[in-house]
This record gives sequence, structure tokens and C-alpha cells, in this order.
Amino acid sequence: MIQPAAFHRPRLLIVGCGDVGMRLLPLVAARFRVFALTSQRERCRALRAAGAVPVVADLDDPASLRRLHGLADWVLHLAPPQPEGVLDRRTRHLVAALGRVARLAYVSTSGVYGDCGGALVRESRPVAPRNARARRRVDAERVLRAWALANGTRLSILRVPGIYAGDRLPLKRLEQGTPALRPEDDVYTNHIHADDLARIVLLSLLRGLPGRVVHAVDDTRMKMGDYFDAVADAFALARPPRLPRTELEAVVTPTLLSFMSESRRLDNTRLKRELRARLRFPDVATALAGVQSRPQEEKPA
Repeated sequence: MIQPAAFHRPRLLIVGCGDVGMRLLPLVAARFRVFALTSQRERCRALRAAGAVPVVADLDDPASLRRLHGLADWVLHLAPPQPEGVLDRRTRHLVAALGRVARLAYVSTSGVYGDCGGALVRESRPVAPRNARARRRVDAERVLRAWALANGTRLSILRVPGIYAGDRLPLKRLEQGTPALRPEDDVYTNHIHADDLARIVLLSLLRGLPGRVVHAVDDTRMKMGDYFDAVADAFALARPPRLPRTELEAVVTPTLLSFMSESRRLDNTRLKRELRARLRFPDVATALAGVQSRPQEEKPA
């Protein structure tokens, strides 16, 4: 039951309340009256139990979003674009329904930079997406910037790399023996623990500068194959075989190959200076050292 005092709290709408959103709910329940958008009625009970008021609507159905108008003053947009095309229709539907809000934080992806050849990347680097998935994210950022400017909304954008947690590790991939690139062909990857990301999302909403992009990334400087090796060692699994890129292209899926074709190291200076974030898991090694048992089935990022 919602207590009377909750009606006097600022209203927060979470759009895309999946794994990270559920980790976020305990952090915001005491500060806000929280509404959580879901397209699945069967999730309403879990959302209520976590302290949110469920709102059943679908970002792919603009008519269902009418109830969002004026619902909340603060918004967290964690929902991914639809899986096809180069425009993010879901974000367009959302902003058309929201009207004016005071603050909005959006969780984007580091994939907007494309391949950077292993260079250190700061938030000022121009975007250069190489696939439709990343182009949709660039489109979403541009739509939100224009909408925020027109409506006087304080917008913060987080660019997020690979999300991991105890139940979000590539164990199935390791058990199947999926190969990785040999060291001389390998790419740098970037990481953030899901619990840290939940806290960063809240900090972005509270402390983010207007229109500012921040990398939500830890201190890890690791190539993809080394990451797989570290997870394998932590769970006493065989390390993946290493192949030259020319051979690996013939045996992995196009989606996995796309992740193995972009190399960059994200700078997190803004995260620490502007959002004043303190990471519980500053690097992958710290998190793996604390894993006590075998996690559940790997979840998608």
C-alpha cells in the first residue's frame, strides 16, 4: 500500500524497468513516488512489490502512452530502441507523449563511437556508429536533445558499455567453447557492474549537467579475450580457444563479430568528477574475486 506521505514526493517515471531498473528501484523508492512503465501485465505484481506503481503501456503503441502525459516530473529512460531500422521510433513515441518534464536521464550505449582502434575515448569525441543498432542510439540522443531544448528539460545522457553482474556473465559462451580473438587481433572492451550502473543512473538524474554526456564505465582496461579468460578462471572453466580474425569470422554470429570489431577505452573522468560516483566494483577483477557461487543463466545486456 502506498503511504500518504508518498504523494508529496517528486514523481519519477522509469521507462524500461528491466534488470537495471529493478536494481534501481530500492535506491529511489524512499525519495520518489515511482511509476514504472511495462508492456507486460504479468510484471505488475513484481513492480508493486519493489515499490513502484505499474503503468501498463507499450512504446510501440503510441495510443497506449497517453496516460504518461503529466504523470511525472522526472523520467529515467532505460528502454532500448526497437530491433530494426536506423531511427528510434520508441523514443519518438515517448517524448511525444510526455509533454514537459523537469529532468530526464537517458541510458545510451558506447557503441555510438564505432571502432576507435583502441584509443582512449572522451565524451567529446564525435559519434561514428558502424551498425544499425548504434545508429538507433545516436538517433535517440539527437531526438532527446532537441526535445529537451524545446521543453526546458534538464537532460543527461549516459553512454554505457558491457553490463555484467553475478548473473550476467558469459558462462554459456565459455561452456560452448566459443572462440575469442588471438591477442594480436583482439579488441579493448569496457565494463560496468549492473549494481554500479543503477547508482550511476540515479546520480545522473540528480547531479548531471544539462545536456551532458557521461561515460558509465569502470576502471577496467582489458581486451575481450582476457575478460573471457578471467571469467573462465573464476569458475574453473576452460579458457576459450584463440583464433585469428580471418578464422573467427567463419564461426561466430554476426552480432558477436560486430562486438569483436570495435576497440576503444572509455575515459571515466566525468563520472568521478561531475557525478562524484564511487564504484562498488571499480574493475572486473574486484567483482570476480567476490563471486561465491555459480551465477544463474546469463542475461542479455
